[in-house]
Amino acid sequence: MFQTTPLIQNSLIAILALLFCTHIFVLILARIKKNVDFSNLKLRMKSWWLIVFFLAFIFLGNKAVGLVMVGIICFLALKEYFSFIHFEPDDRKLLFWAYLSIPFQIYFLYTNWIIMFYLFVPLYMFLIIPLRRILAGNVKNFIKVTSLIQWGVILNVYTLGYLGAFLLLPFAKTSSTANVNGLQLLLFLLIVNALNDASQYVWGKLFGKKPIVPNISPHKTWAGFIGGVATTTVIASLLGPVLTPMSLKVSVCAGLLIGTFGFIGDVVLSAVKRDVGVKDSSNLIPGHGGILDRVDSLTYTAPIFFHFFCYLYQMGL
Repeated sequence: MFQTTPLIQNSLIAILALLFCTHIFVLILARIKKNVDFSNLKLRMKSWWLIVFFLAFIFLGNKAVGLVMVGIICFLALKEYFSFIHFEPDDRKLLFWAYLSIPFQIYFLYTNWIIMFYLFVPLYMFLIIPLRRILAGNVKNFIKVTSLIQWGVILNVYTLGYLGAFLLLPFAKTSSTANVNGLQLLLFLLIVNALNDASQYVWGKLFGKKPIVPNISPHKTWAGFIGGVATTTVIASLLGPVLTPMSLKVSVCAGLLIGTFGFIGDVVLSAVKRDVGVKDSSNLIPGHGGILDRVDSLTYTAPIFFHFFCYLYQMGL
């Protein structure tokens, strides 16, 4: 059941305070180190304010507001993905059906129809998209076009839709779910996931020498990956027992999952962008690129952590 708690409110206040202190530190550093260009970092700080205020709507609003915010994220991510790909005019009509999957998914979550959320995109959209193309009488590049659209919907609507699925937890109150709060689980995921991205970047910059996937992302190194996963595991072990009902051991496992699969999600999107020859998915967020550049790791960590927790607490439909 959607429920904002004092712990969530205090956590958001702490995040804002940390962001404020960091911003002040960056401004002071820019005045001291006048020979260093901090313009990109200043842009990133301004963007982080917008990101945090945007996410605050999910945690401080009601269930409908939170799900609408998730739907906007899915829409922008899917739009950026389709901007990578050249579609013929007739094929672009198919994109309407891909976008239409977003309000359906949000509706299923809003009505607590979780089984349809699980099945609609991977099953029904899988059947609808090729059927619509057949009815249009177009068989040219049939497999390629339908696969590109279906993969995009899975990546940007289905996986990111799990951010909204957390708002439904627990599905039912039992003795084993008495302390479960879906909002707190989502907050835990977002904090740990963001710090995982940051720590892998920092470790890679400081100690990275040997690339882990040189043909896809030469800046991703073994030092960044190992140091990032280790840091993420420590952070998860500290936050897990506070924000969630997970024990220390389970929090460590969650940290390992988020750290590892966050890296994989980042690399998968890097492979997509390298394949189509772009550096950033868009310039929507100054200093950060696009929505996909910010949520790439969540495409893996959101569904995996969700199912990990549901399995742990034996939460079925």
